[in-house]
Amino acid sequence: MKTYTEVLECARPCIGPYCKACPECSGKACGSKIPGPGAKGYGDTAIRNYDAWKKIRVKMDTLHPSGEPDLTFELFGKTFKAPIFAGPVGAVNLHYGDKYDDLQYNDLLVSGCADAGIAAFTGDGTNPKVMEGAAKAIAKAKGLGIPTIKPWNAQTVKEKMDIVKEAHPFALAMDVDAAGLPFLKNMTPPAGSKTVEELKEIIEMSDVPFIVKGIMTVQGALKAKEAGADAIVVSNHGGRVLDGCQATAEVLEEIAKAVGDEMKIFVDGGIRSGADIFKALALGADAVIIARPYVTAVYGAEQEGVQVLSGKLMNELADTMTMCGAANLKDISRDMVFVQ
Repeated sequence: MKTYTEVLECARPCIGPYCKACPECSGKACGSKIPGPGAKGYGDTAIRNYDAWKKIRVKMDTLHPSGEPDLTFELFGKTFKAPIFAGPVGAVNLHYGDKYDDLQYNDLLVSGCADAGIAAFTGDGTNPKVMEGAAKAIAKAKGLGIPTIKPWNAQTVKEKMDIVKEAHPFALAMDVDAAGLPFLKNMTPPAGSKTVEELKEIIEMSDVPFIVKGIMTVQGALKAKEAGADAIVVSNHGGRVLDGCQATAEVLEEIAKAVGDEMKIFVDGGIRSGADIFKALALGADAVIIARPYVTAVYGAEQEGVQVLSGKLMNELADTMTMCGAANLKDISRDMVFVQ
């Protein structure tokens, strides 16, 4: 099994001209490079996401019973080794190099995550074959994946739903934050933002637990709840849709306080270590989603890379829990972190 450093070294020659496969992905090297993994405008939001987690400090307390912490996480009837999910990424050949296309990438990501004891959100694209490929990968993993449909127009959403239902996924998602992507706005009829009623109709079509990704305000969370969402993802699409946006770490706590007892709360955006995961859980998240580093892991060592990154994150989370006095995920509390 490779080390994480070796995975990064293997990724650099084949990941394309934009991503640098940095030791820790901060958004600073790629900046506003789109195509590429950069963020919209000046690249400010992706960097802010990353920096915001670093401003939160964990509180060390080693006066407690010894033992290995339990990272086990349950979601919608499934049990996972840790509260870590790989995020949906589309057009990988455009943004990260032509070693893989979306169909190959989703297949490697889904199977690698399943082998690691976690699950992946899969990406979407204008080409119907992308969703078809994601559905096949999830079916092969016995439903252990979450297809993520973009906020297309109503007819396209229905077509995508029909494709992914054949895979029998344990949950479905829509990244409503993708409304800021130009190619959605240029559709006929146009796609993009959804009303509560439109979202409710989409959720009713799903037949499985539904996750709404792209919530950045309490008001947005309450609208998702009204529409019938089973979970939300506090997310600004990695900074790729709105420059000058707040960081996810800056809004997570108030959103979790408002709806956390009624919906599962995911968060993404700049989370890069087990310590960051611990901080997110302490601020009210049930689980985290990590996207860009999993792209690097796939490009560096395919399924093995996914397992290496997942194992690294789990070990770091377990170490942080041990050093802060949390024997299991439920023990992680707000008073275990300091927010500057």
